[in-house]
Amino acid sequence: MAEVGSAALLTALIIAAYVVVAAPLGARTRRPLLVASARNGLLVVAGFMTVAALALALAFLRHDFNIRYVAENSNRAMPWYYGLAALWGGQPGSLLFWAWTLTLFAALAVHLNWRRNSELMPAVMAVLMGIALFFLVLLNFISSPFERLWALSDGRVIGAVLQPPATIPYFPIEGRGLNPLLWDHGMMAHPPMLLLGYMSVSIPYAFAMAALLTGNLSTRWLRATRRWTLMSWGFLTAGNLFGAWWAYHVLGWGGYWGWDPVENAALMPWLVMSAYLHSVIMQEKRGMLKVWNLGLIIVAFNLAIFGTFVVRSGVLSSVHAFAQSSLGPLFFMFLGTALLFSLALLFSRLALLRDERHLDGMLSRESAFLYNNLLLVAIAAATFLGVIFPILTEALRNVKITVGPPYYQQVNGPLLLGLVALMGIGPLLPWRRTALPLLVQVLRVPLVALVITLAGLLAGGVRSPGPLLGFGVAALVLAAHVQEFYTGMRARQRVTGEPALTALVTLTTRNRQRYGGYLVHLGLVLVTVGVVASSFFQVSKAVTLAPGQRVTVGRYTLTYEQLSRRQEPGKNVTFARMAVAKDGRDLGAIRPGKAFYPNFNDQPASEIVIRTTLLEDLYVVLNSWGEDGSASFYVFVNPMVAWLWIGGAGLLVGGLVAW
Repeated sequence: MAEVGSAALLTALIIAAYVVVAAPLGARTRRPLLVASARNGLLVVAGFMTVAALALALAFLRHDFNIRYVAENSNRAMPWYYGLAALWGGQPGSLLFWAWTLTLFAALAVHLNWRRNSELMPAVMAVLMGIALFFLVLLNFISSPFERLWALSDGRVIGAVLQPPATIPYFPIEGRGLNPLLWDHGMMAHPPMLLLGYMSVSIPYAFAMAALLTGNLSTRWLRATRRWTLMSWGFLTAGNLFGAWWAYHVLGWGGYWGWDPVENAALMPWLVMSAYLHSVIMQEKRGMLKVWNLGLIIVAFNLAIFGTFVVRSGVLSSVHAFAQSSLGPLFFMFLGTALLFSLALLFSRLALLRDERHLDGMLSRESAFLYNNLLLVAIAAATFLGVIFPILTEALRNVKITVGPPYYQQVNGPLLLGLVALMGIGPLLPWRRTALPLLVQVLRVPLVALVITLAGLLAGGVRSPGPLLGFGVAALVLAAHVQEFYTGMRARQRVTGEPALTALVTLTTRNRQRYGGYLVHLGLVLVTVGVVASSFFQVSKAVTLAPGQRVTVGRYTLTYEQLSRRQEPGKNVTFARMAVAKDGRDLGAIRPGKAFYPNFNDQPASEIVIRTTLLEDLYVVLNSWGEDGSASFYVFVNPMVAWLWIGGAGLLVGGLVAW
């Protein structure tokens, strides 16, 4: 498999380089056969990349430990599906996944647009294969997933793609296995979704660059990439959502988002793509924000590359990042080159990008889109500053500084609150301009919902500004969107006489972009409720108990009974048995534990117990234990976390409806 995979990667590299040259050369010299050969070359590259990906997958399934990457990231004790997931579990494999899926998406995008947007295709192919070429250089010469193990005569073992002199192939009896934190079903979803999100930003970026290169700056490239943009946004949404869920039920600190540099690197392109999805409507409907939209897609692509750089450079400390490697400077050089090329191209076309209309008033649907964009970009900029600040201080002053959650909460918290509030106001505003009395009239129902919510919270004893504002704004947005759905449904019923449910479904399916967006907004409302409740009302306690002792946290009473051990395939687990009661009612037993894996005894993985209801989660972590049978626990009661996951699912459903 190693020989097949290496040959496929090298062949793909050569043909990708041909496409980068042949596609624009054929367009410039008006030689359609040369452009067609470039298209065929792109399809061949996708085919060879598929061969390479299948070769690595088969190597994992066959336990070919002569391949270094397989030996370092799998063993026979792992279930077969974790073996396949190990494909993206390390650095070389994740780079292969990135490049492989990029070539598949590129082939599909070119096929779908070959006749419709033929004048853009040569430039699109050149840009996409240029991106693929960078990854293929890394895979062939810097970080090959098909590097084999070779034994020297003195007993040392080295890694190389080709056999060095005076060596023989080395076959370890057993592989090392995946990092214990990766032995989780989240491994099947979070990394591939996030990598697909990063990668798929390349498609609208390539079309944007093609539009700039050819001077064809109508809205055709926007229409050609609308669904690709939604797909990229959807993958980024799913990647971040699964990442938060994974962190919540694996890492054992009681939370789901720690503002870690790698988490932030994944969040930033999502924020910018969200801004782009809103502002592109302005260009399609009103001929506005042309330069801004191109700038957003350039920034989104470069943030996707930056996210890949952060994970693979090792320059920032993160539980999610790979160890420091030589790839960091190469990614930084590629990032700089792509950014300079894109911005130079954008500035060279400014004369062709004049807006056809301008804002008529500061209270209008257009202004709401603009404010939405400014807030999303401000959040992304503040997050970017927090990520790069430690890099800058270490480079300039040789001082390592950590930017922690308080910075992000204090800076991004108010911006996020303003963004959510704008989601409730924006959809109710008409285009062009709105008189203030009309604004008050259309906001009457949402404002009543806001007042009722605030009154209820105050009556319930809530005095903290955070939950008052968070829940109040969520109520306003919820009421605004329910009003929009109800108004549209009633208008349709008056015309067609349909039943309410039929009218609502038909309204949504015939206005998918608008009402799919509203469903996304409603999903964000639920996420807001979950985040506010779990952030401000979490109850926690760290406690050490002897067998028979109990602890009360919130309305729960936990009684520690005994410490036991069990053996499972590939791991040994130490766990505590605890009886749980809520308000005196027995809820049964739970067994939080710690799993120890061969070759990773210094990295035990927590087996957390989470009892979930719509109102709250009981979250129990076994931290440590003593020889006398005592054990230490972290116990959390996290309110309404389930609404975060339900809201996240709502985001994805809304994206699918808008598709």
